[in-house]
Amino acid sequence: MIEISNLTFGYSKKKTLFKNLNLDLQTGHIYGLLGKNGAGKSTLLKNLAGLVFPQEGLCKVNGYDTSKRSPRLLQELFFIPEELHLPAVTASRFAESTGHFYPKFDMNQYYAMLSEFNVPINSFLNKLSFGQQKKVMIAFGLASNTALLIMDEPTNGLDIPSKVQFRKIMASALTEERCMVISTHQVRDLDSLIDSLLVLHQEEVVINRSLDDIAERIQFTNAAQANKEGILYIEHHGIGINTISTNVNGVYTKVDMEMLFNAVVHNHTSIVDILK
Repeated sequence: MIEISNLTFGYSKKKTLFKNLNLDLQTGHIYGLLGKNGAGKSTLLKNLAGLVFPQEGLCKVNGYDTSKRSPRLLQELFFIPEELHLPAVTASRFAESTGHFYPKFDMNQYYAMLSEFNVPINSFLNKLSFGQQKKVMIAFGLASNTALLIMDEPTNGLDIPSKVQFRKIMASALTEERCMVISTHQVRDLDSLIDSLLVLHQEEVVINRSLDDIAERIQFTNAAQANKEGILYIEHHGIGINTISTNVNGVYTKVDMEMLFNAVVHNHTSIVDILK
C-alpha cells in the first residue's frame, strides 16, 4: 500500500528531518504515528500525501509516486491536516462541490456522520468552531472511502463526547481495503483504535509493529508483576512503579503506547532492538 524507500527530506539542504527512511504499510490497519515535537511527523504525512517532495528516495502509494500527484493517486487519498482553512460554504454544499473528485464518496454516509457529530448540514464552514470544522473534515474524509486516509492530530479541538463519537465512527469505517495513518500526541484518545504503532525518532522510524507483535515480545506491568531479570524500562508515578520487561512467559498484556514511546525517546535501544 505505502512503500517508502531511502527517503531523505529536509526543508533546507543543511538540516534533514529524515535520512534514508524506509517504511512499508499495508491496508486493513489503523497506524498510530508518534514522535517528539519537531521529529517530522507532519512532514512525513505530507510526503505521503504528495504535498512535499523528497530530496532523495521514493514515496509510493499503490505503486504511484506521490510527488507526481497523479489524479489516479489523489482520488484514492485524503489528507486532514492539523490546521484547517475552510471556505465560506455550507457543509452540504462543500460535499456537493468536492465529493465528485472521489469516486467512492458516499453522501448518505457523510450526512449520517455529521448527524452523529451534531453538525448541521446547512452550517457555514468558516463560521464553525475549530472543533466543529474538524468534525466536518473527519466525516468527509471517511465518507470519501479512499484507500488511504491520513489524519494529523484529528482529536485536537474535540471535546470529550466528540472524542467518543470519533472513536466509534473511525472503528466502523475501517475495511480490509483501507489504510489509515494518524499522527497524534493524544495517545489516550486513540488507544482503542490503533492496531499498529509507528514511532519516529532521530530521523528514522524505529518501531513499525502491530500491537499484537509488541505484546508478544514485551510486557507492561507494575514492578511486583514484572520479569525481574528482564526489566527494560521503569516509570515512577504517584501510586507505584510501572515497568516494561521482556515477555518470557507468553502472557499478553495491554500495550501502553505512551510508556513505550517514553522509553524509546529516552534512548532505550534494547527495546527498539527487541521490536525490530
